[in-house]
Amino acid sequence: MGEKTRRVALLRHSTASWSHDSDHERPLSDRGREQAPAAGRWLAKNGLDFDLVLSSTAVRCQETWTLAGRELPAPSRTSYDERLYEATPSDLVTLLQEVDDDVDDLLIVGHNPGLHWLADTLAGEAEGDLLAQLNISGFPASAVAVLALDAPWRGVEHGVGRLVAYWTPPS
Repeated sequence: MGEKTRRVALLRHSTASWSHDSDHERPLSDRGREQAPAAGRWLAKNGLDFDLVLSSTAVRCQETWTLAGRELPAPSRTSYDERLYEATPSDLVTLLQEVDDDVDDLLIVGHNPGLHWLADTLAGEAEGDLLAQLNISGFPASAVAVLALDAPWRGVEHGVGRLVAYWTPPS
């Protein structure tokens, strides 16, 4: 019997304020506080409900998830992982490979360039022109990419996914 399809959604944090000395402690800007609920509404409208949310410990990621998560029909189990802050490509793949097998739908709330790289790398194929859209846009604040994976989490590697949705907030 084949492996069940899993989904991973990648949500880049919303626009952050530049008014803080510490990058890790930067909160969302007014614009970011508008973008995050819009991303949550898009996730809800597209039937995305998560068994697990992994978020960076950065303040802007935590605030993004708090505001976006309020738009979903049910709360999701959330884990804040400091490895998502300034994660390298190999860090992100390792995090995915550590996800428990009982998780079918996962959301990662993190940063660029890591999330853009991960979406591009995992997408061995894409529906329509989604991959071109992803690469042209550069994965802006509050962008969401959704990939379907026909592999166990421990088997995640380059090209195993299919990019099935991509959304960016209105300008």
